[in-house]
Amino acid sequence: MYGECHAHIIMDGRNYKTAVSLHRDHVQDSIIHKAFQAYREAGITFVRDGGDALGVSARARELAPLYGIDYRTPLFAIHKNGYYGGIVGYGFDTIEEYAALVSRVSREHGDFIKIMASGILDFDEFGKVSTPLQEPALIREMVSIAHQEGFSVMVHVNTPQQICLALEAGCDSIEHGYYMDDTCRELLLETGAVWVPTLATCGNLRGCGRFNEDAVTRITDCHMENVRLALEKGIHIAAGSDAGAYLVPHGKGLYDEVDLLKEACQGQPDLLEKLEQSLTCSQQIIKQKFRR
Repeated sequence: MYGECHAHIIMDGRNYKTAVSLHRDHVQDSIIHKAFQAYREAGITFVRDGGDALGVSARARELAPLYGIDYRTPLFAIHKNGYYGGIVGYGFDTIEEYAALVSRVSREHGDFIKIMASGILDFDEFGKVSTPLQEPALIREMVSIAHQEGFSVMVHVNTPQQICLALEAGCDSIEHGYYMDDTCRELLLETGAVWVPTLATCGNLRGCGRFNEDAVTRITDCHMENVRLALEKGIHIAAGSDAGAYLVPHGKGLYDEVDLLKEACQGQPDLLEKLEQSLTCSQQIIKQKFRR
């Protein structure tokens, strides 16, 4: 099995508010052990986390060797105050405050920097995404500062404009990347950045009854089409399920993600072969780059 290239050890796949609240006073090791046990039983030995604001992923990094897991974390994500990101990290108002957060990741031996450049999908309305960070100069400076400190940069981002801004800034991986267009794909190919589509985040919602079914189906189909187009171009695609998100359990979520990526290939043998090659190559890129 491939490695899990996008997870949130702090979340439980059911209710993120409840999951986060369990760690509010102090980190609960038992919950981390349960997640790692799920990964071990699933045969997954590599996990790249997206961080959190309560020190859960930092503690998970200490416990991961007990399970033979190579665990990477940014410790926490970084967002501009007033935009999405508080659920997984810390905010800043000035570029100096941002630089201080990057320095903190360095002092605390984080593996990479995670930047939030847009909000989340609205699963009830196709095309709708919350709080895009529409400040090209700021995004460029954020990526540049991280690179100067020796970090690779993971960017949580959706919508064509925001994806392009992140790629033009020089980010190393695009996380989620919903609603990308031809320009995004050209930039992914040109820059060599890895794309982690997290199809399970939406695909696993089909039939759950919680959201507008037509919207969920349309979003999933659109994302699958973008995966097909990316594979045809030779873009680096990695398997990451956003494990911990609603209906994306730790361990099983990665299997769901790979199944959805295969579904996107519509049974085309040549495309399935490209997918396997891409997942293997992209995981190696992530392992090599997303570490200090």
